[in-house]
Amino acid sequence: MGEVKAVSEIDIVAEPSAVLEAVADYATVRPKILPDNYRDYSVVQGGNGDGTIVRWTLQATKKRVRYVEAAVSVQGDTVTETDANSTMVTTWTVTPIADGARVAVETAWAGAGGIGGVFEGIFAPLGLRKIQAETLANLAKQVK
Repeated sequence: MGEVKAVSEIDIVAEPSAVLEAVADYATVRPKILPDNYRDYSVVQGGNGDGTIVRWTLQATKKRVRYVEAAVSVQGDTVTETDANSTMVTTWTVTPIADGARVAVETAWAGAGGIGGVFEGIFAPLGLRKIQAETLANLAKQVK
């Protein structure tokens, strides 16, 4: 069972602090930037930054569904979502660049073993990167 990882990033012309604030806003911004792959999104606790707990259903493919309950922690320029229902961890990092901010999102989890794990390691990151890219593009529209 190896780690499966999907990473995407985008450069946004906006103040890094405003971008980080938007990334950590699970009550107002997050529902606006999630693509259709996310269903049943709700804030369980908090809603902004550290200590927030959120739930959603991620429909990655027709057959692949994950029920996520993520606890949010914020440290510096990093927002981390740790799923209580699996080994999945998503990390959002906002880095200042010359004309704004670079946002990187990385989702990783312990993959399945055997031949299923081989296919998961190849195909899951491809599909998840598409979902991440759509989410990041929507984020860029929200903070401009």
